[in-house]
Amino acid sequence: MEKSLYLECYSGISGDMTVGALLDLGADEKVLMEVLNSLPLEGYHVVISRVLKSGIDACDFDVVLDDQDNHDHDMEYLYGHLHGEHVMEEHHHHGEHALESHHHDEEHHHHEGHHHDGYEHRHSEKGYHHEGHDHYHSEEGHHHEGHDHHHGEEGHHHEEHGHHQHHQHRGMKEITDIINKGTMTEGARKLALRIFDILAQAESKAHNVPVEEVHFHEVGAVDSIVDIVSIAVCLDNLNIKNCIVTHLTEGKGTVRCQHGILPVPVPAVLHIAADHHIPLEISEIRGELVTPTGAAVVAAVCTTHELPKTFTVERIGMGAGKRKYECAGILRAMLIT
Repeated sequence: MEKSLYLECYSGISGDMTVGALLDLGADEKVLMEVLNSLPLEGYHVVISRVLKSGIDACDFDVVLDDQDNHDHDMEYLYGHLHGEHVMEEHHHHGEHALESHHHDEEHHHHEGHHHDGYEHRHSEKGYHHEGHDHYHSEEGHHHEGHDHHHGEEGHHHEEHGHHQHHQHRGMKEITDIINKGTMTEGARKLALRIFDILAQAESKAHNVPVEEVHFHEVGAVDSIVDIVSIAVCLDNLNIKNCIVTHLTEGKGTVRCQHGILPVPVPAVLHIAADHHIPLEISEIRGELVTPTGAAVVAAVCTTHELPKTFTVERIGMGAGKRKYECAGILRAMLIT
């Protein structure tokens, strides 16, 4: 029987959560790292580790930027404007709001880290060390995209990350060039460019600027490129042809990004959901669960919103988020027949 990928987005979805879930599902990590190392992209390294989220073992994919001046995982920054409300503590990280992008929460165990080929594996010998990371991306001006990486908002990438790169931005032309220079299959390349195009179209509508004028801030661009290329490579490696996403569970309220306070769902996520007819469920959780990168991935790969009445689960993958909300913070992926 034909196999399908089922993405269970009860805690939302972001770029990093998706990569973690696909790696946990069996995507070849070596193949992924060879592609990432072939990209003409600097200023980051990847950490792949096991973490506990709500007591559940999950894979964490973390794009660690050399310049850490962004607030993607800083819950106080993201939600500190909600004065009377409890904000759970988180650590800062990169973002997904290249225009606006962000990631979710995560509990890391940072023990012995081994660095090789531009990434590191962190192994824990005595259990899991919990350390929440929040992925937010900043925008590039006015673009929001949160995964992970723009605030369409996938995370907010923040601009002050390095003097020499302080005002650097990357548009679709530059991003396309970077992806085209990577040594990946044509299927993976096509999918990565498709996801970025969906993001750019949404940011274009949200900010009322032509697509060619949509730019990702340097930090957001790096984070977004790595997450999106990784997702495309992993899906291609798993030979996924059919993907089921019944709906996206989103939070409510507001979230802070580089250019102000935005309503949740953020504009880019709403434009993607509207343009691609993605069902949304608004939960009681205050916060951004769906980032622009996460929504763009669903728009690019989902082939149906209907789950079979009965099915057999062949494999399960758990991807950890970076932010700490009142939900599991896990993207569960299943290969089903």
